[in-house]
Amino acid sequence: MKIAVAMSGGVDSSSAAALLKEQGHELVGFTMQLWNQRRGISLDENGDPLPSRCCSLDDVYDARRVAESLGFPFYVLNLEQEFEKSVVEPFVQSYLDGETPIPCVACNSRLKFASLDKLAQSLGCDKVATGHFARVEFDEAANRYRLFRGRNHWKDQSYFLWELTQDQLSRAYFPLGEMLKSEVRDIARSANLYVAEKQESQEICFVPDGKYSEFIDRYLTHENRSDELPESGEIVNAKGEKIGEHSGIHRYTIGQRRGLKIAHEKPLYVTQIERLKNQIVVGEAEELDCLDFVAKGVNWVALDEPSEPVRAGVRIRYRHEPAPALIYALPDNRAQIVFDEPQRAITPGQTTVFYDGEEVVGGGWIVK
Repeated sequence: MKIAVAMSGGVDSSSAAALLKEQGHELVGFTMQLWNQRRGISLDENGDPLPSRCCSLDDVYDARRVAESLGFPFYVLNLEQEFEKSVVEPFVQSYLDGETPIPCVACNSRLKFASLDKLAQSLGCDKVATGHFARVEFDEAANRYRLFRGRNHWKDQSYFLWELTQDQLSRAYFPLGEMLKSEVRDIARSANLYVAEKQESQEICFVPDGKYSEFIDRYLTHENRSDELPESGEIVNAKGEKIGEHSGIHRYTIGQRRGLKIAHEKPLYVTQIERLKNQIVVGEAEELDCLDFVAKGVNWVALDEPSEPVRAGVRIRYRHEPAPALIYALPDNRAQIVFDEPQRAITPGQTTVFYDGEEVVGGGWIVK
């Protein structure tokens, strides 16, 4: 087949390319330039760009070097404007709205895969391959493409792919879906790839130091939008009684314990963020437990929108073990999820993904 390969410059996508090349496919490599590290927003105290191990200029160089080593053409797509509009701006706004966003989901499905998929079709490519640890299979009986977790559950990345449509899944190819991380590195070593021992990226590419609220401060200041920064306000208990002050709601997230600066006989946690009241609500650990929530932007992968409740295992964050629940489809691509047992710190802005064993049933964005 002729395959477009997304090249991040990391060991996973590089090993995927090496595996496909060994299998005899015709490859075309693409790297996406997403965020200008030298823009003047993500800088250290000396004014130098903060180092990043995800989507940096060094990663572009590493991807090019891998493509040259394996002997296939390589191109760089400049998507900086699209990335800021589709990923960075929604990330900032979500925090300003009192949510805790996960930008990598929108980046993977709406920007990276969607952009590469369109380009691949224009070049006559049969498939779009990435280094994700996930699996796609075609069910002839149902005439449907199905998305499954990677065999290695610890590395599974199906959580980031639930927004892919049936049309996109028909061209998606995940060569590493059946593999362990150790096997992936062995492929890179066997191919003598420069990136075989390269460390994995953990941080969000445009917030390399992991300090989200400080990034928002710098970003809005850089864009002459300092007036949009949340003001200080009250920290209250469940009864609405003031027990402290916060320094801006974008500095807090559901389940947070540190930084509240409130003396109490038991540990206190952020249980709600009230944007309209500019309040942070805190409570004891058990007040974080919740039995149900609503999701928006729901995409049903394994089936058409159901008319009856669907039984599934539901994840409410990336490292959350799927918990048994009933899912009720609601109008306007929404759904209500009701767990068998209360779950802790269900957080607006995060992704929820529904599973039937290994298969991704669907997913959505947590709103409340």
